[in-house]
Amino acid sequence: MTASTGTVPRFAGRVAVVTGASRGLGAAVAHRLAAEGAQVVLVARTQGALEQLDDAIQAAGGARAILAPFDLTDGPQIDRLGLALYERFGRVDILVAAAAMLGSLSPLGHIDPPDWEKTIAVNLTANWRLLRSLDPLLRRSDAGRAVFVTAAQARDATAYWGPYAVSKAGLEALARVYAAEIAHTPIRVNLVDPGPFRSRLRAQAFPGEDQGVLPDPVSLTDLVLDLATPQCQRNGELAVAR
Repeated sequence: MTASTGTVPRFAGRVAVVTGASRGLGAAVAHRLAAEGAQVVLVARTQGALEQLDDAIQAAGGARAILAPFDLTDGPQIDRLGLALYERFGRVDILVAAAAMLGSLSPLGHIDPPDWEKTIAVNLTANWRLLRSLDPLLRRSDAGRAVFVTAAQARDATAYWGPYAVSKAGLEALARVYAAEIAHTPIRVNLVDPGPFRSRLRAQAFPGEDQGVLPDPVSLTDLVLDLATPQCQRNGELAVAR
């Protein structure tokens, strides 16, 4: 893991919003950010899981997290989150968008419309709503950073992965459009493809797979955190785990 510079944690005083924070990569990233000095805002549906993560963060010496337990398909709640953060901090320094759902693994013609719509809503539309809500706050930061978690299916057009692949392809386009729009500001926006790792989503997609042979989410956090530092000048790029 990348160490903080000197005796000052590299994210000291930074306000970081992490979605999908109740488990997997989102939880691991949030824990690392808090351990390195950030004030983390944890977004996920499950209150109990967020409380457990907050307990772990505090036990490790991090600041008490702000818990935001709601469903990302609730657009007005995302708007209220932005307003609440503006009133409390006046800015957001980091957005890590790690929340995702798998959706149906099925031929396109066999997918039920509600399942399609929910997958697009969580993986794509919610991230647009987050940008809509948090863009003014990222612009108030001296070095706003947004990191979106994507997957190879966005570029591989994998058969039977329709809702997931299409939503992630849309997410990559969304991130690159935003990166172009903020290119002349202090904000930087990038994508991370962590590859296969231990997660509930991976277990749903490959139920017979031995997850013990896959990387732990904690081992992938450097990839995300390096893009979240004020020093990072990459913009509109894709970082892929090796």
